[in-house]
Amino acid sequence: MNLPTHSVRRRWLAALALTSALAPAFSWAQADYPNRPIRLLVGYAAGGGVDGAARLLANQLSQQLGQPVVVENRAGATGQIAADAVAKAAPDGYTLLVSESALMIARALQPTQSVDPLTAFNPVAGLFVTPLVIISNSDFPARTPADLVRELKRNPGKLSYATSGVGTVHHMGFEVLKQETNTFALHVPYRGASQIVPDVISGQVQLGVVSLTAATAQAKAGRVRALALMSREPVPGAESIRPLADAVPGFNVEPRLFLLAPAGTPAAITTRLSAAVKTALEQPETVRGSLAQGLPISFLGAQELQKAMKDEGAHWLRIVRERKLTAEGK
Repeated sequence: MNLPTHSVRRRWLAALALTSALAPAFSWAQADYPNRPIRLLVGYAAGGGVDGAARLLANQLSQQLGQPVVVENRAGATGQIAADAVAKAAPDGYTLLVSESALMIARALQPTQSVDPLTAFNPVAGLFVTPLVIISNSDFPARTPADLVRELKRNPGKLSYATSGVGTVHHMGFEVLKQETNTFALHVPYRGASQIVPDVISGQVQLGVVSLTAATAQAKAGRVRALALMSREPVPGAESIRPLADAVPGFNVEPRLFLLAPAGTPAAITTRLSAAVKTALEQPETVRGSLAQGLPISFLGAQELQKAMKDEGAHWLRIVRERKLTAEGK
């Protein structure tokens, strides 16, 4: 039975009044942002490269926004646990994700199960790049990128390399190296550099792929040998570590770290965050900290980051298909 016209009108007017009342409050909430602490979720354990970058950012971002910015580690599934939590969070700018290129790789490896980074999030800003280094123990018969390639060719299937997990850029980078040099080495996934380095030192695994921070610290202590940088160019402060491109022309694998907000976060909030990030990264303390951690600053605005993520996603999808990689490894 149809409702009387006057009843429909009353309900329509009531709904309109409620919408009108809420709109100023919603706008005010955006204008007042932020008015409480902000959480930065990180999908990796404390002490790793992504965690260190997030904490470096949080210190300065807190000063720019006038509110505490707290790093919260949700380790597991190559960053997917934290990504899923942020994707499901309220789109109000108070729960954000500090992630990296593995987010796009996970989508390529598990298209039906992983969070789609291009639709589940609003890009906020690009932050840093994370140079990766291939390490060995001091007994390994290689000292340069060319030596490394030579040993891979001399020992097909006899060498193994450790990374922080299947689907990480560390893993994918070495797969690209194998493809470019027509070599083979066994992949051994670990949970992080803290487990990889001791096994490389002891010789349980011949090679490891770790962050520049982990590599230089251990190399300076004489515990490991830093054989090759996966970035195309030498990194300031670590010029003694030569790029793989010296032996494999054009080789360049370098994870990008970025800040994301849940999809649906108002543009006013993401714009405010992006501007605050840019200023935070320009501070002398951040510059010094990034150099100390081996994390070159690489700021991108929201639109630039969106394009970079799209391009990188397509790149890694091609690599996954060419190498016939799966989420279980190879």
